[in-house]
Amino acid sequence: MANRWIQKLHLKKGRVEKYIKRTYGKKAFNKDGSIKMEYLEKAKNKAKSRSLKSAIILAIRLKKLR
Repeated sequence: MANRWIQKLHLKKGRVEKYIKRTYGKKAFNKDGSIKMEYLEKAKNKAKSRSLKSAIILAIRLKKLR
């Protein structure tokens, strides 16, 4: 079976998690520490920076690959 390391990238602490934690707080995270999909969608619409918006879109795509 292939090693699926890329799907776990969104679980690492990064700019998307820091932005969502700063904007929405702890309610945006599941018990296992992953980000809830509804808050990723909200953050995608709210983000002003183009690079941050593309990082959020990448996180959404990787989360769907699971």
